[in-house]
Amino acid sequence: MRSAIFFERDGILNLARVERGQQVSPRTLDEFHVNPAAIEPLNQLKAAGFLLLAITNQPGLSRGYLSRRELDLMHIVLRKKLPLDDILMCPHDEMDRCPCRKPNPGLIREAAFKYHLDLDRSFVVSEKWQDAEAAHNAGCISILLNSPWVGKGHRDFVLPDLQAIVQKILQLHVSPLVVGQELALKI
Repeated sequence: MRSAIFFERDGILNLARVERGQQVSPRTLDEFHVNPAAIEPLNQLKAAGFLLLAITNQPGLSRGYLSRRELDLMHIVLRKKLPLDDILMCPHDEMDRCPCRKPNPGLIREAAFKYHLDLDRSFVVSEKWQDAEAAHNAGCISILLNSPWVGKGHRDFVLPDLQAIVQKILQLHVSPLVVGQELALKI
C-alpha cells in the first residue's frame, strides 16, 4: 500500500484571496494563481515517492457562481505546474450534507480505495481546520500551515511554512515509530 499526501487546494496549492476576513476561492481562471511557494516542496515530496493529491470543496458549482468550465481550466493549470497525481473535488454546498464535503472524510476515503492507500501513513496538508478534521476522521496525520483558519479543533502539527511541512513529513515517513512517539507526547 502507498502513502499519499492530500493537499488543500485553496491557500496551499493556489493563492486565495481574503474578503471581509474570509478566504475566497477563485471564480475565474484570471483569478487563479498557482502558489509559487508550493512548487519546490511538492517536487521534493514527489521525489520521495509520495502520491500527491489535491482535495477541495468547491460549493460555487452548486451555488451557481462557478462554472465547471472555469474550474476545469484552473485544474488543468494546477496539474501543469505541480506534480499532482489527481484532484478530488466536492461540488456540494453545506446544506447538501454530502459525505465527501470536508470536514467529512469522503474525498480521502475515495482516494484510498482508488489508489490502495495506507491512510495511517498518509498526510493531509492544509491551513484550515476542516481539512484537519477530515484527516482525523480518515485516520491520516494532519499538518496545518499556521494561518487564521487553523481553528481550535484536532490537528497533529501546525508549522510555519511549506518547507517545514516537507521536513516533518519526511521525518515522520522515515520512522513510523517517531510518528507514534510524537503523537503520544502531544496527548
